[in-house]
Amino acid sequence: MFDSFFSGDGFISIFFLLFIVAFVAILGMILVTFVRELSQRNRNNHSPRLTVEATVVAKRQSFSSRRSGDELHTTTSTRYFATFQVESGDRMELQMNGQDYGMLVEGDRGRLTFQGTRYLDFQRM
Repeated sequence: MFDSFFSGDGFISIFFLLFIVAFVAILGMILVTFVRELSQRNRNNHSPRLTVEATVVAKRQSFSSRRSGDELHTTTSTRYFATFQVESGDRMELQMNGQDYGMLVEGDRGRLTFQGTRYLDFQRM
């Protein structure tokens, strides 16, 4: 019963089928991520630039690291986020570069300029 499953031809065909399924799944995840990023960029580009009174209520960093095949090569990256509260009480978390992140202090009040989910500027009052 299981002889054809584990014999040379059956095992190779099942291995090949699993390889194809895994390859298609990984390719699908990459394509979905790419389409989401393009879609978000398009929405941001078509959103109006807004400037509102806001307060910096929180800051955070997100670290990630990846190792290549050997233990000697590691790539790390840091993403920076700040949460702003506008006069209506709504909060929004925006990603920014490290230089802008370093200039903000929790409790700062000022004028936040953004476009969609894209941080553009913060001018302290």
